[in-house]
Amino acid sequence: MSDDMNIQPMPIPSKLLPSNFGPLRDADGNARVKGPCGDTMEFWVRANGSTVAQVTYTTDGCDYSVVCGSVAASLATGISLGMVKELRQQDVLAAAGRVPPDHEHCALLAVRTLIAAIEDYDQRHPRDISCKGDTANCGNCDREGCASRPAPQDAQADADSDNWMLEARLARIRHRIIILSGKGGVGKSTVAVNLAATLAERGHRVGLLDVDIHGPSIPTMLGLTDRPAMADGGGIIPHAVGNLQVMSIGFLLRQCDDPVIWRGPMKANLIRQFLKDVSWGELDYLVVDCPPGTGDEPLSVIQLLGRLDGAIVVTTPQEVAAADVRKSVNFCLELGLRILGVVENMTSFACPHCGGITSVFGAGAGERIAEAFRTPFLGKIPIDPLVVLACDEGMPLAARPGSSTTAEAFAAIASRVTQLVSDNNGVSRSNVMKHT
Repeated sequence: MSDDMNIQPMPIPSKLLPSNFGPLRDADGNARVKGPCGDTMEFWVRANGSTVAQVTYTTDGCDYSVVCGSVAASLATGISLGMVKELRQQDVLAAAGRVPPDHEHCALLAVRTLIAAIEDYDQRHPRDISCKGDTANCGNCDREGCASRPAPQDAQADADSDNWMLEARLARIRHRIIILSGKGGVGKSTVAVNLAATLAERGHRVGLLDVDIHGPSIPTMLGLTDRPAMADGGGIIPHAVGNLQVMSIGFLLRQCDDPVIWRGPMKANLIRQFLKDVSWGELDYLVVDCPPGTGDEPLSVIQLLGRLDGAIVVTTPQEVAAADVRKSVNFCLELGLRILGVVENMTSFACPHCGGITSVFGAGAGERIAEAFRTPFLGKIPIDPLVVLACDEGMPLAARPGSSTTAEAFAAIASRVTQLVSDNNGVSRSNVMKHT
């Protein structure tokens, strides 16, 4: 039997966060509850004093039971035991996204089972209320349930194993670049796709990771819509377009129009999974397309990737966009992340009839940002109907036959980036974790 025959489509609910699914060895608390609908859910909890260190679950219910169980486990991880008891059905529904009204009881069952597991923990580990986990005064006591008590060795071993897997994946990626912008609608994904495609066309092994959780557009731009994520024993398999390996949450959605309504912890967990569990293999470049802004997704990527070659910041010519883009530059500077350069998209429009050049959105904002922050200006991308056509047809401009001024602009930017990262050879940061 060929390897391809062993590859199965990856169901969204049970595989989206596989680290949450399954029994937990040597758990501190456990509960199994059967709901009125007939579904049974079971939660396992491991705690480090007053903080939940790890949560897993199983269910024999429907897909929505699996989703709600996974969401509840993620929401509980890393917060206090008391905060877990305050979780409500609506918290799980808000983080899970669209759950039909006739399946909202799955979220209620997940919350009730999770809280029952916490109560089981409390019964097994009665706390000395005189201690209150005051590490300054109790001198690292060894009382059961004390917040200063060292984490169980098994929990530490699980964390070490998880981190080792992440580092093992990243060790096979030579250069890591993120694409940022403080402003939406500036063509950041267009720059990411065409940069990655240009590098791949030149024979480099390239990965393109789309971490825009709420508005993934990479699958559409590469003609990969309606492609489910696949998995085998080695992890999640990225979709291949020549030398380009692609991963996006778009491959995990039932329908491309389904919204993803998640809070920060869920997004951070998924990004970690994309880096740790995706079988990227040996890559010369990993290009990460971040959503606009300076929030959870770009911060999680920077923290998880560790050594980065730098960030490319995308803007359009008008000052309204540039004002927000400057925040992205300062975001990088505050995190100690090198800025490879600034790209100005939608610079001007050349009329195909008269040849006249029109600066639709003004001019020069990208160059002014680069000059103000003393960072390279990588180039200008004109407004080109071919770019729109290429994105809608799922074929990047870099991969289309023939040449154009815009394709040449992307090629020049790719050459400049290649030179910059080869000169840089990776940047280590030491001050990122304070922003956790």
